[in-house]
Amino acid sequence: VPGGGASLRLCSTRLAQEGINKPVIDRIIRVDHAGEYGANRIYAGQMAVLGRSSVGPVIQQMWNQEKDHFKKFNELMVAYRVRPTVLLPFWNVAGFVLGAGSALLGKKGAMACTVAVEESISEHYNNQIRTLIEEDPEKYKELLQVIKQFRDDEQEHHDIGLEHDAEATPAYSVLKTAIQLGCKAAIFLSERI
Repeated sequence: VPGGGASLRLCSTRLAQEGINKPVIDRIIRVDHAGEYGANRIYAGQMAVLGRSSVGPVIQQMWNQEKDHFKKFNELMVAYRVRPTVLLPFWNVAGFVLGAGSALLGKKGAMACTVAVEESISEHYNNQIRTLIEEDPEKYKELLQVIKQFRDDEQEHHDIGLEHDAEATPAYSVLKTAIQLGCKAAIFLSERI
């Protein structure tokens, strides 16, 4: 095309949107972007408290994966033209406070938080995988691959938390239940607002 024409990025963006169930994809990408943002803030809070402790490298490794997840959802938001949740400023503060607060309970408290959050997110990703397979597994092949990989990473973080004595945290079941209720509320709100 003379004069440069349309960029390939614009074409691929249009192709990415052709024939998709836009409300479903918008909801999935919006909430996953918010969730990965929140996870980054949780690990930032944990690192602020425990970064120089013996568990610091373990938290940093999990945080690095979450940074990659967030980067990918930033790319998907642009590709699919999805607006972020208006609650990002709230998740910024809430995530950091949850991370730092759980880390103030010590290594076990931080790991209990990790187990609770990652279990909730793994379940959430499994629900999204079922939804996309019911919609059209071939049409959503790339998004399914991303979500499956991230679900596996979150499950690995969950298992790391258990390996690092999460269940030995005082009042573990109460803490886990409270965090998971917060996760469910965050998912519900971020999908819609």
